[in-house]
Amino acid sequence: MTTAEEEIRAAARKRARSKAAFERDDAALRELFIKWRAAGEGPSDMARWSDMTREWVAKIAPDPTAPPKRKVVVRRKNPTPDSD
Repeated sequence: MTTAEEEIRAAARKRARSKAAFERDDAALRELFIKWRAAGEGPSDMARWSDMTREWVAKIAPDPTAPPKRKVVVRRKNPTPDSD
């Protein structure tokens, strides 16, 4: 193997290990957000503690006591045909 090939293979292996660790830790953090949101902690506090945005935390762990959001259907009128 050439030096370039060895370096690239080693970096690719390191990246794969890092990605697996990130995904594992990200899943654990998401579970904690959901757990503590259900226990009454607010998304602003959890965002501050985790260096995430409040919006991201609220998306991952929505308020369990909030009523479900209604889907809005937008109906568009067909444009009137030109009269020739």
